[in-house]
Amino acid sequence: MPRPFASSADLGDKTQTLEVLADGVYALTAEGDPNVGAVEGEDFLVCFEALATPAAARDWLAVLREHTDKPIRYLVLSHYHAVRTLGASAFHAPVIIAHDRTRALIAERGKQDWESEFGRMPRLFKDPDGIPGLTWPTVTFSRTLTIDLGGDRGDLDLVYCGRGHTEGDLVAWLPRHRILFAGDLVETQAALYTGDAFHREWATGTLDHVSSFDARTLVGGRGVVAHGRDAADAAVGQTRDFLNAMIRETRRVRADGGTLKDAFDAVHAVLAPTYGRWPIFEHCLPFDVSRLWDELDGVERPLIWTAERDRAVWAELQR
Repeated sequence: MPRPFASSADLGDKTQTLEVLADGVYALTAEGDPNVGAVEGEDFLVCFEALATPAAARDWLAVLREHTDKPIRYLVLSHYHAVRTLGASAFHAPVIIAHDRTRALIAERGKQDWESEFGRMPRLFKDPDGIPGLTWPTVTFSRTLTIDLGGDRGDLDLVYCGRGHTEGDLVAWLPRHRILFAGDLVETQAALYTGDAFHREWATGTLDHVSSFDARTLVGGRGVVAHGRDAADAAVGQTRDFLNAMIRETRRVRADGGTLKDAFDAVHAVLAPTYGRWPIFEHCLPFDVSRLWDELDGVERPLIWTAERDRAVWAELQR
């Protein structure tokens, strides 16, 4: 029997967990759904990620407002994907920050990505008619941007670590607390989505840069919060291992003259024993291997995912 398309059959509610990571530092996780966070400045808030719709974002903000009533000044977007950006209007943030390349990707493929992700993950799009349109950053940067949190709260550093999950991922680093919000450059006990990735750069220099922060608490894009240096290192290690296994198996199949379907089957066989029960594993893997196959074939930038292309790849590989 064919598998249901992507996460289209995943319609059950997920339990959300709010963690106070330090004074005025918050993370909301939800059993493998996209994680979000917030950091208090002296008299303002910085929110990290926007979720898929304004309605979903308002639910998150209602939880946050049980802890702080400071006004939101900054909304930080780790990258361009719809489930991370389209809820932005609910924050009423005067400043929306992203990497330069994220803004370019929104312009290039934001509409197609919106339609693609809505088809793949309908449950995340609570009240989709409330989305006013694509989210546009008001401030972008190329390498680093520092927000002075005021008083004795220190700085929040936004850093570009290199191409990885997309061309334009950024992380948010609180040096005072050694807390890293890593976006989808790192997952903690959740499978990777790499359909727009640069696998070889991600698995090497980009994750090396992420590791160099030496975080004591790490909030990945999905999954639980990693508490302690060992857990943070393990999250980065899991992400690197997932990528390296994909690269190794796909290269082997190509060298043996195999097909894209052969590569998918080989990658699935190697990864499933360790990662197969983790959130969105079966959903992601066809798109992951398809992008990696293209990358090894010399396709420098990821092809744009559309709702039609999603279905075609799924039908070819996940059968």
